[in-house]
Amino acid sequence: MELGRRSFLKACAVSAAMVTAGCSKQPKSAQTTGGNSQQTDADEWVKSVCRYCGTGCGVLIGVKKGKVIAVKGDPDNEGNKGLLCAKGYYLPQVITHSERVTKPLIRKDGKFVASTWDEAMELITSKFKEAIEQSGPDSVAFYGSGQALAEEEYVANKLFKGGIGTNNVDGNPRLCMASAVGGYQATFGADEPMGAYDDFNYADVFFFIGSNLAEAHPVLFAKLTDKKRKDPNTVIIIADPRKHRSHEIADISLQFIPGTDLALLNAMANIIVEEGLTDEEFIAQHTSFSDGTKPITYEEYKTFLKKFTPEYAEKKTGVPAAKLREMTRIFAAKGKNTMSMWTMGINQRTTGVWANTLIHNLHLLTGKICKPGSTSFSLTGQPSACGSVRETGALSHLLPAHRMVANAKHRGEIAKIWGIPPEHMSDKIGLHTMELFKACGDGRVKALWVMCTNPAHSLPNVSAYREGFDKVFMVVSEVFHPTATTQFADVILPAAFWCEKEGVYGNTERRTQHLAKAIDPPGEAKPDLDMLLDFARRLGYGDLFPFRTPEDVWNEYLKCTDGTDMELATYPALKEAHGIQWPVKGHEGTEGTVRRYVAPDDPYVKEGIDFYAAPNHKAVIFARPDKGPAEVPDAEYPFYLTTGRVLEHWHTATMTGKCDALMRAVPEQYVEINPKDATKLGINDGDKVRLVSRRGKVEILARVGHAGVPQPGLLFALWFQSNPLVNEVTIDAVDPGSKEPEFKICAVKLEKV
Repeated sequence: MELGRRSFLKACAVSAAMVTAGCSKQPKSAQTTGGNSQQTDADEWVKSVCRYCGTGCGVLIGVKKGKVIAVKGDPDNEGNKGLLCAKGYYLPQVITHSERVTKPLIRKDGKFVASTWDEAMELITSKFKEAIEQSGPDSVAFYGSGQALAEEEYVANKLFKGGIGTNNVDGNPRLCMASAVGGYQATFGADEPMGAYDDFNYADVFFFIGSNLAEAHPVLFAKLTDKKRKDPNTVIIIADPRKHRSHEIADISLQFIPGTDLALLNAMANIIVEEGLTDEEFIAQHTSFSDGTKPITYEEYKTFLKKFTPEYAEKKTGVPAAKLREMTRIFAAKGKNTMSMWTMGINQRTTGVWANTLIHNLHLLTGKICKPGSTSFSLTGQPSACGSVRETGALSHLLPAHRMVANAKHRGEIAKIWGIPPEHMSDKIGLHTMELFKACGDGRVKALWVMCTNPAHSLPNVSAYREGFDKVFMVVSEVFHPTATTQFADVILPAAFWCEKEGVYGNTERRTQHLAKAIDPPGEAKPDLDMLLDFARRLGYGDLFPFRTPEDVWNEYLKCTDGTDMELATYPALKEAHGIQWPVKGHEGTEGTVRRYVAPDDPYVKEGIDFYAAPNHKAVIFARPDKGPAEVPDAEYPFYLTTGRVLEHWHTATMTGKCDALMRAVPEQYVEINPKDATKLGINDGDKVRLVSRRGKVEILARVGHAGVPQPGLLFALWFQSNPLVNEVTIDAVDPGSKEPEFKICAVKLEKV
């Protein structure tokens, strides 16, 4: 497998050695597989955005005689400048796959039977009405996705919160980005990063923690390697319990014990303070301090940090004190720009919000923020988790434009735009993802609409929620069948794929981008927006949804952002531009804002730096204890287990699993084992092994002695296949603030089969 994968990566120009030389070129393997052939033969090239990760690469879709024949990077898009990874190039294979759903399907006598749209929608409407009439509005729910279009999520949010009157609207960003949301809100008073990809050009030091950029965000890895090639003095620091492909270009690697990152980050803060690496003027002007329950003084914060000496951190994390000092001095060096990046390794924790705030602390203490090359920058996993969910307010505690359902003023503002009485909107926070699927099992939720996601595969401890999938009346709008989730559906609605409809995505760096429709969907498939509008009218809320086009929806959504700090661009501007970063004051123009909270970039700041969304316009530095994970190894379950991705596959492989070249490169998931642990247990590379936790067990291929090397006592498993289903083993404990589950750490035992 390794040789096949290595050849594949070279052909696609995404290995560390070759990425900057050829990532923007069409991979040779794509030219010979029919997945992306004959680019020059296209009748037209349609501007769009890649369907995969949160990088938000601009793409051009080549169309000939009504069919997509190629996908390539958009050279005019500032986010990726023509670069594209292998997954994006192979999207044409996904579009025409035989498992496309082309007609509505209704489960009858245990089998799916093709139906008309009217029959399917009438059944759905009757079941939702019945639940609402008999058990109230909170007996129904909607579960969306960071892969859906912003217009689709906005309409679903308005229908359920404004029409039906329930806040039971959540989505899969709860599983990946909720802790980042909590961190930005707690520290700066508003969600989403202040920095941008442009900061790559100016940073002297890059600090990665809980992120494998080479596999999860390969185009950004290409930017990083290009930066390193042009400026060899660039320093790259990677802190991670596992050695992975990103380490190929690291200058400093820190392998810490899983779950001890809070001690590590607090120790970095200790060194910064004790060695005089702080920016005292910045701290005085732009920060305040808190222990999470009440304000504290700077001196009290310093006292809190005294415990976290490098020597204490060494005992907790396993990182040598001298190495921690060396790394921190580089991070905090005067006159140098430092950019920190992280993703699921930090977010998917029961202390995810705390970890996010501790990273922000380091930038606030040193004043390395709101400057070109200096920022704390959370990386997003999905193409529009930001634009379609976080910004439209499609989570159970949110309303559009970063408003909160529990805030009466916010409810009143949105009710006015939606044309409903404010009292019709519930002030009760809805069910977050894990509670929502628990409620499907215990009967609180009777009817559920799932759109553009696969929760029966992606939930942690998923076996515990199977009863809910069986019990609830579930509608699934989906491009493909079967998936782990469609197999539980009562109705499957055939959804148009990303290039078969028009809409908007919003990526990691606040870049809002228009996706033009390139081709018609197959058979009777429809955009999710059309389904939702039809559903709203059948429920009797047609007057609230006068929309005829996605642009109509966007125009109303823009009103929600009027006068806020996230004003967005107009539809005509988005169609013209290749992405526009908000805020766009007054919705005017196509320039947007590269960096927030700093003049002259941010139109809401008159001079200098102003954290205008935070109390007293000051960002908060938090004193957080080094609390550990929910579950740690013991005598019965002696290993840590963490899960993650490889470049070739994405999420539950409902798309990448349709591509022959990607499946040949990585045909099945595996668990990486440290060679020392493998030797003790008599396990060889390629053996079948069994992972057993307190929740379940799974048999999986062993991988020993390859590029990915977890430290002794740690196992790393891929999870893209539904058989075996690795999420039967993972834990469903959640962060008490963000309600994001701790996918990244649980305790297991390892057995040779």
